Amino acid sequence: MLTLLLKELHTFFSSLIGYLALTVFLLTLSLFLWVFPDTNLPDYGYATLEPLFFTAPWIFMFLVPAITMRSFSDEYKTGTMELLATRPISDMQIILGKYVASVVLILFALLPTFIYYFTIYQLGLPPGNIDHGATWGSYIGLLLLGASFAAIGIFASSLTANQIVAFLLAVFLCFFFYQTFDYLSKLNLFYAKIDDIVEQIGINAHYESMGRGVIDTRDLLYFVSFISLFLLLTRLVVESRKW
Repeated sequence: MLTLLLKELHTFFSSLIGYLALTVFLLTLSLFLWVFPDTNLPDYGYATLEPLFFTAPWIFMFLVPAITMRSFSDEYKTGTMELLATRPISDMQIILGKYVASVVLILFALLPTFIYYFTIYQLGLPPGNIDHGATWGSYIGLLLLGASFAAIGIFASSLTANQIVAFLLAVFLCFFFYQTFDYLSKLNLFYAKIDDIVEQIGINAHYESMGRGVIDTRDLLYFVSFISLFLLLTRLVVESRKW
């Protein structure tokens, strides 16, 4: 599995699209945080990275599918999936190798954003006047959100040999699970308790919960369960192609 993970990372960084995806992510995030009105940090009035954690999930909806779209689609298209299946490695190990590589790439995308944290730390009055708990909780939540989007992207890629179709399907599913249940819960279509349950089905509620600086085991369990579900669905799809 480690060999496959390293192969995936090498493939991503040996192509222009890999660097382009990370550059677009950081450039877009920088524009929202330092240039565009309403979201730029200098005009926000106090030391916080809240605009970053509000904007990043929306950018992740496109970045993560761009990272994962070739995971299985390219294997199907080039016919190397059959060759990979003959290796002494299980389907789940193949899936985990590709998935972990995607999460590592997401982590690489997040690492440069610590510069923003250091900048806001220094700009605070006095320096260091920033809610560290909420900031680190939001970073953990953002990483788990990216990991959830990666599981969705891997699943979408396993369904088709067309990378564009895999990308579009992953974007749709990421948006659906991130926002749809949150919107439904605010329409007051059900009883209050049911609305709360509907809200908890979506990713956004758990992401915002972690952004308050409290790492709740219920939120961690949700993300682990969500990721496991889509990896298991991916396994079913991959195995079904052998029937």
